[in-house]
Amino acid sequence: MGMMFQIYGDTSLTQILGWCMVFVGLILLNELGRRTKWGGILLFVIIPIILTIYFILIHVGLFGGAENQEAMYMDGWFHYFKLYAADIGCVGFMMIKYGWGIGKKHWFKAWPFFIVAANILIAVVSDLESFIKGTMAGGMQGGWWASNEGVFLYGGWWNLLNALAGIINILCMTGWWGIYTSKGQKDMLWPDMTFAFILAYDVWNFEYTYLNLPTHSWYCGVALLLAPTFAAAFWNKGGWIQNRANTLAIWCMFTQVLPLFQLSKTFSVMPTVYGGATEAGYSALDLYDSAINVYNNGGDAAKAISDLGITANPTAQGVIAMAAIVINVVVFTAIIKRAIEQKKNPYTNEIWTGTKDFELAMARRED
Repeated sequence: MGMMFQIYGDTSLTQILGWCMVFVGLILLNELGRRTKWGGILLFVIIPIILTIYFILIHVGLFGGAENQEAMYMDGWFHYFKLYAADIGCVGFMMIKYGWGIGKKHWFKAWPFFIVAANILIAVVSDLESFIKGTMAGGMQGGWWASNEGVFLYGGWWNLLNALAGIINILCMTGWWGIYTSKGQKDMLWPDMTFAFILAYDVWNFEYTYLNLPTHSWYCGVALLLAPTFAAAFWNKGGWIQNRANTLAIWCMFTQVLPLFQLSKTFSVMPTVYGGATEAGYSALDLYDSAINVYNNGGDAAKAISDLGITANPTAQGVIAMAAIVINVVVFTAIIKRAIEQKKNPYTNEIWTGTKDFELAMARRED
């Protein structure tokens, strides 16, 4: 982790504690949401409705209005989009596993593919935006720019590489129609989404957060990705995509209401791209204030960063981007090889039959 994150100094223990709290909290809340019908309704229907009313009231001046931390730090369209897209995915998955309404229809089995692909494409667009703006600022070696989320981003060729990895990752989702309900209706299962895909997705998505949400990536890029993968590895075979949607929605709701958790000096963790930031005593909140000022006033991001005494160190960004493209190409190649050998369309048919992950997931399928 030392190559990717600056975890040392006076706040190192609270940084690790914060990560552990997020990781364990996401696992426990996911279990509440998946094991009980009312737990799922509470987390993904009732609470989002309450939060929507809360957000509206903030925007009409209540609960502190513009001074509320939600309005100050999480009022961009992207944050709302991710929250509601993740929650809509969760509700759709619940409809499938409980057989509610259109959840019983065969055509609705394509919903998991559609919602995951749409979210990946949004991330791909973000990577392409950073590639364009970074190269415009500093050429192919990369350059600084300030996003409307109040983050200094160092865009470059690594963004383009990761965007390509994201597109390939969509093609690595096989067996779109092989969606089932588990025994006891605890889970929606996608058995063909084995650990080959999960690994390819996790590496690509971590790099996406590391490049485009760098000051949040210790949490949304490490804890948030490992929580559903951990559950799928040990007790929820075939249920990874449900775990992923649940934990993403829970995390988005938490950060929308309490954004200062990952911005404040106590828990924020700086990636290594901000060379010298931790030694200088800067937190994510310090960089946010400078970045949003640059964005709002049209300033020079490179000069603002230099004035803070921070130097760009994109080494980890490049290394992880290369890993993401290689892993996704390898998985996609394996899919094509199996599809040819089995004479199957890998998207209308399940191609990982006979593998350990697939068979363990299918053993949980409701008859």
